[in-house]
Parts: sequence; C-alpha cells; structure tokens
Amino acid sequence: MKFSVSSLAVLATCASTSAFAPSNVNVNINVGSQSQLNAKNTFFQSIEEGVKGAAAATFLAGAIWASPAAMVSNDAISGSHLLNLNDNVRSSIVADAKEMASGSGSRVNKDAESLLRLGLPIPKDKDVRKFVVVAEEIKQDIGTKRKAASIDGIKKTKSTLKSKSADFTKMCRDTNECTSIIADMTALLDPMDAAMKDAQNFFNGSDQERKVLDDAYAGYDKLQKLMTALEEQMVPKGFVTPVPSDYADLPQLRGGRATVEFVLNKPDGGEFNVEGKLFPTAKMVMIIDGYTAPVTGGNFVELVDKGFYNNMKIQRSDGFVVQTGDPDGVAEGYTGGTPSKSVGKGKHGERLIPSEIFCKGDKGPFYETTIEDEGRGGEATVLPFSSFGAMGWARDEYDANSGSSQFFWLLFDSDLTPAGKNVLDGRYPVFGYVVEGADFLRDVKEDDIIVSAKVTAGIDKLVLPK
Repeated sequence: MKFSVSSLAVLATCASTSAFAPSNVNVNINVGSQSQLNAKNTFFQSIEEGVKGAAAATFLAGAIWASPAAMVSNDAISGSHLLNLNDNVRSSIVADAKEMASGSGSRVNKDAESLLRLGLPIPKDKDVRKFVVVAEEIKQDIGTKRKAASIDGIKKTKSTLKSKSADFTKMCRDTNECTSIIADMTALLDPMDAAMKDAQNFFNGSDQERKVLDDAYAGYDKLQKLMTALEEQMVPKGFVTPVPSDYADLPQLRGGRATVEFVLNKPDGGEFNVEGKLFPTAKMVMIIDGYTAPVTGGNFVELVDKGFYNNMKIQRSDGFVVQTGDPDGVAEGYTGGTPSKSVGKGKHGERLIPSEIFCKGDKGPFYETTIEDEGRGGEATVLPFSSFGAMGWARDEYDANSGSSQFFWLLFDSDLTPAGKNVLDGRYPVFGYVVEGADFLRDVKEDDIIVSAKVTAGIDKLVLPK
C-alpha cells in the first residue's frame, strides 16, 4: 500500500491496520523529536506547528464530512495503487471516516506526560484531576502567549495547593514526601508568575519577551514533573493491575512503570537533523506502563534488559511509523524463553504475547481480542495513540495474538488521531510513550542502529515467570 503526501494525513483516521503488521510481512507504506533538545527554539516552533496542524485537521475534517468518498480509492484499499483525492471509497470506510472526523481538533491531549498521569490508577481522584487540568492549561497559555490567562492559571494553581494540600497529602503513601513535593511546586509558581508579568511589558516577538517566556516554560516543565511525582504517590500501596493466571508464564511489569533509554546512530556516521540542529546521536527516553499494559510492558522491558534490541537496525520509517524488533534470520520475533501455554509459539518458534487492551472504566485489560471483537468500537482506551511517539505493539493484521518483539513509534499528528476516534486505539496496545527526545523520530531512518537499549529505572517491577 502506498500513500501520497497529499493524502497522508487522512490515514490517521482511515488507514488499514496492516500498517502496523510486523515489518517482514509484505506490507509497505512509502511517503515522500529530544523534547528538550533546545528548549528555547523547539518550544515556539512546536506552537507554530500546532497551529498549522489544527488548521489542517479542521480542513480535513470538513472535507471528510462534506465528501468522504473523495479521500480514498478502492485501489488503495486493495493495496496496489497510490491514494488519490478524487477516487471513490468503500462505504464502510466512509462511515468510519465521518465519525472519526467528529473527534478531531486542536484540543486533543498530545502531551505524553499528561497522558501518563491520566493513566495512573488513583482512587477518588476528582479533586486532584481538577487541579492538574488547571495547572496543565498554563503550558498552553504560555505557548499561545495568553499572558493574562497564564497568570490567572498560576494564581489558581497556587491557591489550590494552599487550600487542598492537606487533602492531597492524605491521599499519598508517604505524606512527608508529598508535603515536600507540594512545597517545591509552590516555590516554582512565584518565579513563573513574575516571568509572565514581565512578558506583558515587552514587545511581542522581542528577544526579551522570548527569554521570559522560556523561563516560564522551564518552570512549568519542572512543575509538571512534580505533578507526576505527586500523583504517583497517590497510587495505593501494593496496587497491581489484575492479570489472568493464564499469562503467569510470561514476563510482566507489575505495580508500576519502567524507564527505558535508547541511543541510535546513523550507519554511515552521519548526524540527526532536528529542526536544522545536528546531533551525532539520537537519545530517547521512554516510560513503559505496567499499570495499563503489564504483559506487553513486561515483555518489552525483559527484552531490553536482555540486550535483545542492542545493535538492531530500524526496519521501517515511512513518515507514519518507525518500527523495529525483527531479528536477523527467518524468525519474526524473539525465540528465547518458553512460549506461553495460552497463546503458544509462532511458526518459527517465536514467543508470542496476547493482545492486551485496557479501556477506560474497566478494572483491568482484556486479552486475546480487539476492541472491535468485543463490540466496543469507539470506546476510549486508558492510554491512547494521541501523542507523537506513542509506542504500540506490532502484530499480523489478522491475528491479535501474533506479537512477539516488534513494536512501533507512531508519528502521526494527534489532531487527526483523537483518543477513541481512530483505528488504532483498541486494536493495538499502547504500552508507553517517548517523554524525552521524541523529535529525533522525525529523522530516524531505516538502517539507523540502536547502539544501546537499557532499563534505567523500574527494573524491580519486572516479574519473570517461575
């Protein structure tokens, strides 16, 4: 299947799921970020790109509503020809595209760390969620230069911390730790407030304005990390996502999250180009979620810890996904260890893992089926494919339990893949997000090499089969 540049954006809502099959399955898509690489430049560039993305999403949503049949061709569905804007489309795809378009827009939550916070299993979290929503709007207001609104948001955040601090600390496993976190959060707010008030006094677009906005944004970045630490403290002691005993013979990430770091090089010694800035290596930091995807996350963390991905090449980079995990040889996945009795082994002895989908409102994931198989199409998953660099588990298109070691980073603009309104959520498990260095994915190409893959935190959460 091939996509034209003009129709690439539409694929977030109407692409075939074959786009995420293992890399050695004969399905090809050909088209022609470190989040803190350069805080001063990347932040404002990302705002400009976000505005453009929102405009594109609005146009495409309108186009799909007005004439969805104009977006995809029958030949494209069969996988043989280039997508064109003036061909016909199958009626089922048209219906799906209309519904998906209704959910797109600039207010889609694209922030990986925000999504991870929302995915934490916190009981009775109404007050803390309200607080976090107000605090997170500060980032948006700084980015759009809504200076008065950001000052108001900082004021509300400070007021809530003062009035609710006792309630928040009672929710924590370690009240002293949370008291310290809240004190650190409060201390950040006055400098942020001062920076935004200074910004009101400078000319729009001036170097002085940029500097104080950068200072405010840097303060927010520290604030949101503390918000994460605070909410993680609110997860009940000993909490473990329930997993059926059928999968006790597979690795699991139990009762928490792990941090994984990848370092990539170009095979010819070249450099990675990110917004015109060159880097000799690409370093990405990922959070792997054992609360939402304990089996998928455990499988990945174990493979990283074993060195499975070290010196492995990137096998696919098409502007839609970056994918790897296919070892050399005939096997399509990891062949070490003992296959699970529940899902068995692949045709070349690969250890397979079941599909693992966790919908909002459920007490745990369901296994071996997709959201559509369960008759729940359109429901939102706890972790959605709405952040650049969302990590999904690759599998054969028609077998939900054929995943082994291959995974992908999604590159599509999240304005066109809103949670619960795309063909990815609930068909493929999201097991983590890139939280630092996602911009590098824009210049990661096929044959780039993962020179290092390691678990830097949370290895104690990995539970191996007995």
